[in-house]
Amino acid sequence: MYVKAIDGLWQDQGFMPVSDLHYEDSSVRRTTFESYAAGVDWTDVAQVERSLRVFESQLRWLARQEWHRPNSFDEVRELLDNDGFELDERCQIHWRRPPALEETLAGLTDPSGIRAELERIRRALPDDPAGAIGAAKQLVEATAKVVLTERSMPVAADAKVPELVKAAQQALHLHPSSTTAGPDSSEAVKKILGGVSSIAVGVAELRNRGYGSGHGQASTPAGLRSRHAHLAVNAAITWCHLLLDTLADPTAPWRRERTNTSSPLE
Repeated sequence: MYVKAIDGLWQDQGFMPVSDLHYEDSSVRRTTFESYAAGVDWTDVAQVERSLRVFESQLRWLARQEWHRPNSFDEVRELLDNDGFELDERCQIHWRRPPALEETLAGLTDPSGIRAELERIRRALPDDPAGAIGAAKQLVEATAKVVLTERSMPVAADAKVPELVKAAQQALHLHPSSTTAGPDSSEAVKKILGGVSSIAVGVAELRNRGYGSGHGQASTPAGLRSRHAHLAVNAAITWCHLLLDTLADPTAPWRRERTNTSSPLE
């Protein structure tokens, strides 16, 4: 690929090369590529998304070359898989775990528990639906515990998922019974919050009924398919995203409560 084309791919996505590049290579093309990659903030999900578009364009160009074979991108796929992405047959790169959820983890004191369950989900889908359902339940559980810990609230060691879900939502004024100002107290939002609570508990019930990993089974559950795993995972992520998004929101109602109850000396 010509140097001008490499420049164009990056610049089309709004990137500019860094001037103080510490990279030595005899290839002008590789050096050009690295000059742009070095300027990417890899902790910024939006910049990562734009960088992925650059990679896709380059892979499509490579796929059109005469030497390209079906296994030419095997190593690329392996590297992307290690970072939580997948490459499809059209050279499009997809997140295995939702970027929106990943973005909400940045401000947490310790997001390792949540990330561990996201990684279990990634590895289980789509070939191990029971494993994915079990990890989805554990994702809800881990998120609830993180929320309560971040709010300096007690977490009972033997607490069940329904109890954790309720406690975490109450801690953030997201329970249907909560009274807050603005749209959070509207009947429409309360209906949604009630539904979200139900799907989080439903994920745990699905796992506990023998369809998820975590309990030894005498036989494999009949009829369990990847679509059931996707249902459980997407439901869990919806609940977790709501909780983590609200926890990070600087204007969320729960923050006003904390301000009103804080000691004057704090």
